[in-house]
Amino acid sequence: MPLIKDIKFGMQKLSYIDLFAGCGGLSEGFAQSGLFDGIAHVEWELPMVNTLRNRLVEKWGYAAENAKKSVIHFDIQKSDELLNGKWSEESRAIFGQSNHEDVMAQGLHGLVQGRSVDVVIGGPPCQAYSIAGRAQDKNSMKDDYRNYLFESFVKVVDAFQPKLFVFENVPGILSAKPGDKPVIERIFEAFSEIGYEIKAPEKLKEAQYTASDFGVPQKRNRIIIIGVRKDTGIDLETVYQAVDAEKTHEIKTVRDAIAGLPAFYPLKEVSRATGRKVSHQGTGTAVPLHQPRYHNADDIQIFQQWVGKNMNRLPNEEKISFYNQLKGKTSRHAKYRSLDWDLPSPTIVAHLYKDGLMFIHPDAEQARSITVREAALLQSFPQDYTFCGSSGYCYKMIGNAVPPLMAEKIATGISKFLGTSI
Repeated sequence: MPLIKDIKFGMQKLSYIDLFAGCGGLSEGFAQSGLFDGIAHVEWELPMVNTLRNRLVEKWGYAAENAKKSVIHFDIQKSDELLNGKWSEESRAIFGQSNHEDVMAQGLHGLVQGRSVDVVIGGPPCQAYSIAGRAQDKNSMKDDYRNYLFESFVKVVDAFQPKLFVFENVPGILSAKPGDKPVIERIFEAFSEIGYEIKAPEKLKEAQYTASDFGVPQKRNRIIIIGVRKDTGIDLETVYQAVDAEKTHEIKTVRDAIAGLPAFYPLKEVSRATGRKVSHQGTGTAVPLHQPRYHNADDIQIFQQWVGKNMNRLPNEEKISFYNQLKGKTSRHAKYRSLDWDLPSPTIVAHLYKDGLMFIHPDAEQARSITVREAALLQSFPQDYTFCGSSGYCYKMIGNAVPPLMAEKIATGISKFLGTSI
């Protein structure tokens, strides 16, 4: 793997460890900044692991063996094994075949090999903190183990003592109370105990960022918790100001992101030529992962009417009334939503793996939901980014990712406090 040195230019790069790495949104952004190389990336879902390994090889010049070593397929809750190796028989049985022997034997400490880790980045799974998730499961605050995954993040930070860390999550984390205590208080106390300063719980609202402020064609609000090791003398507020300085006034839209892709139009009759039902036919040159899911005739007709009448811009009551009229229901929610060409997309969510009814393409004539490639572009993934797995799983990993462009701007901002020589 690249060993924190740009051989071509002789420039020393900064190093990072990425936890809960997913399919690589944060890592891609840090790499795109040109300032960072990743030592290790930890993720427990195999399609995401395969996607990130593939990207390191295809884009960032890793040998396949080194990509396998760098991207660790493991359950981060087993923090001691992750850090020190000597994996248990159970861990080897579950994860052994997909990992490099050196990682299983020596852990993160063996992979780091005594090098300085400049920053630890990552975002524990956000579903347990999301307000939508809590609405669906009233006991999630007490019963969901994911509420406490931040503790594993803390252990890795403590082990490597980086100057800074970046911890990303949904705004719902501000109001989450697992065990009847605000999780942001637990996070504040845990990092303070290992010598790190973060914003006080009552000030974390100030750490909310919107992806569109960084040039991402999407309205995606996230809490960015930056931590500073107290003995460094780095001023936390100055770090946030440097990230703020990376914002742009140029808002990117859905049109900017996906208008150039080939169109797909409804077929008069469903095709089964490929062995599966196909409702739309494409025009132009095929683009990888740009193929719409099957839609039945009713949904196609509703999509046409919804976009044609520009329902998104009507009051919510009118949208609900129109939905109920179309579906013959008495729902309190309009379960359709289209994108607007001239606005950023709403938040791309993992729910897309189930259906795309809330992500209808803005061209009424196409009458379809967005494709995997369109979802990725709206997340600011480059068009050459390959996602490994079924279409459903690709939607899921894209919806769970940090937009790479947002990550790149954060990386550029915090790099000013890490002593890079680039």
